[in-house]
Amino acid sequence: MIQPSPGVPTWIDLATADLPDATRFYTELFGWEADVSGDEYGGYTTFRLDGHAAAGAGPLFGKGQPTAWSTYVATDDADAVADRVEAAGGKVLVAPFDVMYQGRMAAFLDPGGAPFSVWQPGSMRGAEVFDVPGALTWNELATRDAERAAAFYGAVFGWLGREISVGGRPYLAWELGGEIVAGMRVLDGSWPADLPPHWMVYFSVIDCAEAAGYAGSLGGRVLRAPASLPIGRCALLEDPQGGAFALLQSASS
Repeated sequence: MIQPSPGVPTWIDLATADLPDATRFYTELFGWEADVSGDEYGGYTTFRLDGHAAAGAGPLFGKGQPTAWSTYVATDDADAVADRVEAAGGKVLVAPFDVMYQGRMAAFLDPGGAPFSVWQPGSMRGAEVFDVPGALTWNELATRDAERAAAFYGAVFGWLGREISVGGRPYLAWELGGEIVAGMRVLDGSWPADLPPHWMVYFSVIDCAEAAGYAGSLGGRVLRAPASLPIGRCALLEDPQGGAFALLQSASS
């Protein structure tokens, strides 16, 4: 199996207030199969698409934690990332620790307050499928301080920001080694004032409007209706427990 490249988003998982219902919702929506681990992993669920690991899910870690998707960036040294996070003005939420033989992880807050994680692979490399219907296709930071975020992620992962326009709005594409690995948008006045900075996950779909409607029938909620952008059709949704995610129908599909 190919080793994920350090500095590239490699895994996502959902911390949810109702794991059984979240499993029902996402398996129906994306055609995933739920692979539930044993007690030694607390029932952590790996969602598989045609047998390939696509995402994960588990219960909330503590009281008051919101249901949310997390983005994991691949690294070959989680401890070194933790040092760089602190030096660049971020915060270590969960210090690096071993997940048995699966790998080593840590969780952080960037200076704007957006949580993110890193994954140092062991036997579990990360997602095995990307950019096909039902799989992760994009990771995007939403922040209120783009300049500070650019400096922070540049120091931590070596990312370079390239300004582009998406749908007439300014947008920043993160590049590593000349390849685009993620994006960043600014939370301007069109977004709720109380919306905290966050990393958004985008799932590829064949038909954005159809998938959004189906999500609604499963108990989800459409936060932003499907809209056309140069990259395709996009919609912002919320699962039945309040976890936000996005759908993307590629313009090339």
